Amino acid sequence: MPDVLIHGDTVRSPDLRHELPLSIGDAFLYAEAGGQRHVVIPSLELPRVRELPGPYTLHPWEEFGIDELLASGIGREAAVLELYARAVAGIGVRSAVVPPSFPLELADRLRAAGVELVVDRGLFAQRRRSKSAAEIEGIRRAQRGTEAAMDAARAMLRAAAPAGGVLELDGAPLTCERIKAAVLAVFNEHDLVADDLIVSHGAQTAVGHDDGSGPIAPHEPVLLDLFPRDRASGCFTDMTRVFVWGEPPAELVEWHALCLRALQEAVAGARAGVTGRDLHFAACDLFEAAGHPTQRTKEPGTVLDRGFYHSLGHGVGLEVHEDPGVGRTGEAFVAGDVLALEPGLYRPGFGGVRLEDTVLVTASGAVNFADYPYDLEP
Repeated sequence: MPDVLIHGDTVRSPDLRHELPLSIGDAFLYAEAGGQRHVVIPSLELPRVRELPGPYTLHPWEEFGIDELLASGIGREAAVLELYARAVAGIGVRSAVVPPSFPLELADRLRAAGVELVVDRGLFAQRRRSKSAAEIEGIRRAQRGTEAAMDAARAMLRAAAPAGGVLELDGAPLTCERIKAAVLAVFNEHDLVADDLIVSHGAQTAVGHDDGSGPIAPHEPVLLDLFPRDRASGCFTDMTRVFVWGEPPAELVEWHALCLRALQEAVAGARAGVTGRDLHFAACDLFEAAGHPTQRTKEPGTVLDRGFYHSLGHGVGLEVHEDPGVGRTGEAFVAGDVLALEPGLYRPGFGGVRLEDTVLVTASGAVNFADYPYDLEP
């Protein structure tokens, strides 16, 4: 096994968060050398890191002369670079693999000191594929909070009434923005974080990642795509449902039935050894048989803006989009993978349907984290 170096903070670096399951906002250096795990970190964080199960060998910055370096007047950034060069030498790393996010400035400094660094994207992606028990529990918490937020949104839609061509709730138009505020409030109650979420309506729902805005009308699709992060574990879930107040258009009903069938078949087909390409092409088979274009049938080089125009899904974990892929390319799933499966059908100017669940891959099948209805009626 090669030596490993990772640098960053555990808020923005999923590779580091996987190795140290703790929220640390300041950057530090993590190393694996000679079978030992080393953490070179400001002393402020030592008490919290000591509480982790580890085992880690902890190195406060003082061990490698931070006081002397800062007193020399070379400036903080130069002092920290020199500190890390001393630490890597002291730990005994002469050659290491690093993730693609490894800072170029630090890489240049270490290479100047004779350390060989090789970027290995696949290795770091693979390390995070099989989720730990703590990560799985974090995804479960995120899923329960997401379902509670979906309940709050549905309650608002059910309580609304048509007035002047739009829905009103408590004397004011029911807007995407009002539903988003309610969703975020529920997330906060469940200790979840969401920088983005999708609550779109009408023709906006034909645009996959349109955040959504404005007043909602009767009989049009309302799409909620929620992907919050559990604050304690740093892990995400991902879930999408579509609702219609009143009688939905017949075309939308047909699409919804096809997407639900595609989702159910994808969940039933996901297991260790199956590839993302296998699942994606099975969904394409279903949609193409019903007369809808897919990524597989479009002309190369053209943009597809209708039908099933995206992949079937993606991995989920410490990033909301991570390996493995579930599309036209993709390696075999392994036990412990977590997937978001999201078949969809769309038409510009009209709208779309997307249904999405997050599942855990096992050797014998997939376990759905979601326990939530798919009905179009809110």
